[in-house]
Amino acid sequence: MVPNDAPATDIGTRLLYRDALVLVIDKPAGLAVHPGPKGGETLTDHLDALRFGLPRRPEAAHRLDRDTSGCLALGRHAKALARLNKLFAASGSVGKTYWALVEGGPEADAGSIDLPLARRSDDPRSWWMKADPSGDPSLTHWRVLGRGGGLTWLALTPVTGRTHQLRVHCAASGFPILGDPIYGSGQRGATPSLQLHARALSLPLYPKKPPIVVEAPAPEHMRAGLLGCGYEAAG
Repeated sequence: MVPNDAPATDIGTRLLYRDALVLVIDKPAGLAVHPGPKGGETLTDHLDALRFGLPRRPEAAHRLDRDTSGCLALGRHAKALARLNKLFAASGSVGKTYWALVEGGPEADAGSIDLPLARRSDDPRSWWMKADPSGDPSLTHWRVLGRGGGLTWLALTPVTGRTHQLRVHCAASGFPILGDPIYGSGQRGATPSLQLHARALSLPLYPKKPPIVVEAPAPEHMRAGLLGCGYEAAG
């Protein structure tokens, strides 16, 4: 599968799925979904290119961290966005699969991480999280897809949707995500960047139809590590 490395300014080329209610795009790493206090380019700056004849631009139905690439669902109008928001708010309704390259890795081939999470600080502007027994319940299933060069390629399935859940869960389990500058050994602005990719979404949007399943191709910034863990052999 050929990675999609088109720049954010060519957002139309990153479209993975489109119907009357929803769009799914392959968000590039390094692009924030929503404007923040520090300003700078965000996905919002490019959404007019995805109107496809509708009077208003679509809006993101959930969040991905700035440095996380991959599948992002957008509601095409207000009613569609409300339906999507309801789906994403219901724990376990939307199927999410992430690919991560982690330092070291678990000894087993599959398992779960059940660690409550809470904010590190009372500052409402802070998104940094920590494992905390008194925090919100947080559950992640994981499966090893490959190993090599001191790294492990994991498929991560979050059952809950806490902020930074996958990053904190992996770090707290002893195998931080490669390139993570907050919870791992990565440096801000360094290469490689965070090796976390929203590989697939399963959206049960239509009651009498099968879920919409969308996959995003492996991103270029993770390709070398994935190949070292057997990605090519895995197809």
